Amino acid sequence: VSKQVLEQVLAELQPLCTSEQQFLQEFFRLGHDPVGLQVLEVKVSTTVPSQLIPDLSHGLVWFLRPEEATAQLLSEIFSCLEPELRAFLGICNKVHPLGCLQVLVTLSDPVFGTWGSSSAAPSSFLPTLLGNVLLLAKSNFNKCMGTMCKEMEEAKAPSRMRGGVLPCVSRFQEFVAFSQEVLQTPQHWGQLDKAQLRLASSVFSNISSLSSAHLRVNTDLVMMENFHHIHSFLCQKNIPCLEGKKREAKQRSREHMEKFVTTHLGQPLEGLSHFFEGVKACLAQGVKEEEVSFQLAYSKQELRKVIEKYPGKEVRRALETLYRKIQKQLSLEENLLPVVWQPMEQEFIRQYREFEELIQHCYAGSGIALDFTLEDLLSYFTSIPASN
Repeated sequence: VSKQVLEQVLAELQPLCTSEQQFLQEFFRLGHDPVGLQVLEVKVSTTVPSQLIPDLSHGLVWFLRPEEATAQLLSEIFSCLEPELRAFLGICNKVHPLGCLQVLVTLSDPVFGTWGSSSAAPSSFLPTLLGNVLLLAKSNFNKCMGTMCKEMEEAKAPSRMRGGVLPCVSRFQEFVAFSQEVLQTPQHWGQLDKAQLRLASSVFSNISSLSSAHLRVNTDLVMMENFHHIHSFLCQKNIPCLEGKKREAKQRSREHMEKFVTTHLGQPLEGLSHFFEGVKACLAQGVKEEEVSFQLAYSKQELRKVIEKYPGKEVRRALETLYRKIQKQLSLEENLLPVVWQPMEQEFIRQYREFEELIQHCYAGSGIALDFTLEDLLSYFTSIPASN
C-alpha cells in the first residue's frame, strides 16, 4: 500500500512542478534573454509578494541564472514537500519491516530514470529534492540491513530443536523472495547485491556457530539440512551475486552429510569397526600382516568372537533401527532421507570391503569370513526403505 501511495505522489508531483515552472518562467520572463546567460534581477519589494517568498524580503536583490531562479522559487513554494516526504518514509518503515526497500526502488526510478535526463524535468528542483529523499531511503535501508544481519548472527536455535530449517534461514529466504518481487527489472539488482551477500554471510555464520548443547539432535544433521535448504532455494532463484554462496552451501551440506554418516555408521558394526581399527594401528606401528594374528588382542580367536556378534540377521536389524532413527531425526519438508541413505550404503560397503581385505591379508588361510556377504548388504539397503 505504501508503495502505491508513494508512486501516486510522485506521479502527481512531476506535472504539478512542471506546470508551476512554466508559470514562473512566463510570469517573471525567465530565460527570455537572447544570450541565455543574462542574470535575473528580482526586487521582492516591487515584484514578488513577501508572503510568497519570505526569505527574499527587506528589498534584497538576487542575481541568479534563470534556471537557478526557477529552482529557488520552486523550493520556496514547495518548502513543506521534503519534510512531508521524509515523514512518509518513516511511516513506511513502521508499516512493513522491509518498507525501506520498496521506497528505495520506487524513488530510484524517477531519480536515475527518465526524469534525470528528460528536458521535461522541472529545472533542477524536483530531481534534487527526490535525490535528497533517496539518500535518506538508502540510509534507512542500510540501517535495516545492519540490524537484520546482527539479529541473524546472534540468533540462537530454538530450545529443544529437533531439526528442520532454522528461523534465520527462513528469514533470509523471505527477504530474497520479497526482494525479487520488488525488484522486477534487472537494473535494480545492483542496489541489492551487497545487502544480499551480507545477509547470506550472516546466515552462514549463524549456522556454523550452532552448538550441540542447544540441540536435541546431531549438530551435523541440522547443518546439513539447512545448507541443503539454502542451496536448493538459491538454485530456484538463480541470483548472480549469490552464485558463490550457492556453491558454498552445496559444499558445506556435503561435508556435514559425510560427518553425519560417519558418526552414525559406527553404531551398526561398532564391535567390528573397533577391532579392525586396532588391526590397522598394529600395521601402522610396523607389525607385519602375517604377525597380526599373534597379537593377543587381535588373535584369530578374538576375531571369531567379534564376528559371531554380527550375523546377517543382526546386521539387517541394526540397519533397520538406524534407518528409523534417521527417518525420525530428518525433517519431512526437506525429504533428505533418500539423499542420506545412499551415501550411508556406499560408506557401509566401503567398510565391508576394508574388513574383508584385512581378513585376507592378516588372517590368510584361517577360513574366517564375515557372516554376511556384499550381496546381502545390497539387499538390506534396498529392501529396508521399501518396508518402512
